[in-house]
Amino acid sequence: MRGPRVIPVVIAAGGTGGHFFPAEALAHAMAGRGYRPVLMTDGRSAGRGSDAFADGDRHVLPGAGIAGRGVIKGIKATAALAAGTIVAARLLRTLQPGAIVGFGGYPCVPPIVAAKLSGQRTPIILHEQNAVLGRANRSLAKRVSVLALSAAGTTRIPAGVRTVVTGNPVRPAIAALADAPYEAPLPNGPINLLVTGGSLGAKVLSDIVPQALIALPADVRARLRVVQQARQEDGARVRAAYESAGIAAEVSPFFADMAQRLASAHLVIARAGASTTAELTVTGRPALLVPLPSAIDDHQSANAAILEQAGAAWVLPQPRFTVEAVSAQLTALLENTPALAAASLAARTIARADAVALLADLVEQSMVRETQS
Repeated sequence: MRGPRVIPVVIAAGGTGGHFFPAEALAHAMAGRGYRPVLMTDGRSAGRGSDAFADGDRHVLPGAGIAGRGVIKGIKATAALAAGTIVAARLLRTLQPGAIVGFGGYPCVPPIVAAKLSGQRTPIILHEQNAVLGRANRSLAKRVSVLALSAAGTTRIPAGVRTVVTGNPVRPAIAALADAPYEAPLPNGPINLLVTGGSLGAKVLSDIVPQALIALPADVRARLRVVQQARQEDGARVRAAYESAGIAAEVSPFFADMAQRLASAHLVIARAGASTTAELTVTGRPALLVPLPSAIDDHQSANAAILEQAGAAWVLPQPRFTVEAVSAQLTALLENTPALAAASLAARTIARADAVALLADLVEQSMVRETQS
């Protein structure tokens, strides 16, 4: 019989950071408990250089998303997923994992389908990061042992599916900030503003935020210290806008030290992806959120609404995210430090800093349930 230190746990995730970051956090947690995390992913991420998986435990599967691709591309994507399922089946026969954990998106489809087709009784756990159940998870939910949710009010869950609310795991460096205090800007002191939107959502932030900051009152503008994530093609014009207005700014397509950037931020302007909203609540950072309107099933609006209803964030839908509206909102917020401090406290009331531990517990409990059944 295998000891717990050699039991593999397959983690299926890929694509965007929203899927991969919680998977990476779980891999670290399971390794810390003596298991062997094995990644099954797609070519878009290939593990993102993560140190959570050994080189031999990263497997890139064929596959592609089907939604919104049209007939021809849909047929090709289906064929790719079938090929990925064949590869996954071969790997599962060799690995004999103790559990399979999928984090949504098409990379989790092949290993879960392969496991079900094989007839093996391997426990399968799905994790949903958003407040709306994603399409891949929706299609797989009735095939799995349990569905782990980030939010209690998650919608579009098929009837009869067993669910457990665990929260959305965040990266270890972010989780380490759970008890770090929030300090609102001091009168006449610097105001640290973090602007982050990810590759899909950064353009509108690059279009609007610099001009909105330039339109702020001169005394507020002089206090700004801006860190902004911008696409490579937008970086030069964003930097030029700040430089022309005398606003201190650091602009980059990617910040490897995001935990430190969040820790020093007085206010965050961001999209409302699942990892972003989880990180904001864990770190207790007030935010102005702009849900990505093209997000499938408008899940970012649902994510943002949770924070807004708690008093942890202010939401501006993209049609209303104009230079004038953003400048007016920021003028009101940056001159009202008690409101920022209150939002920070509200964010922490809905945070689930122990999400990765709860999810790891669920994985272990599912393995025990299977051995006892």
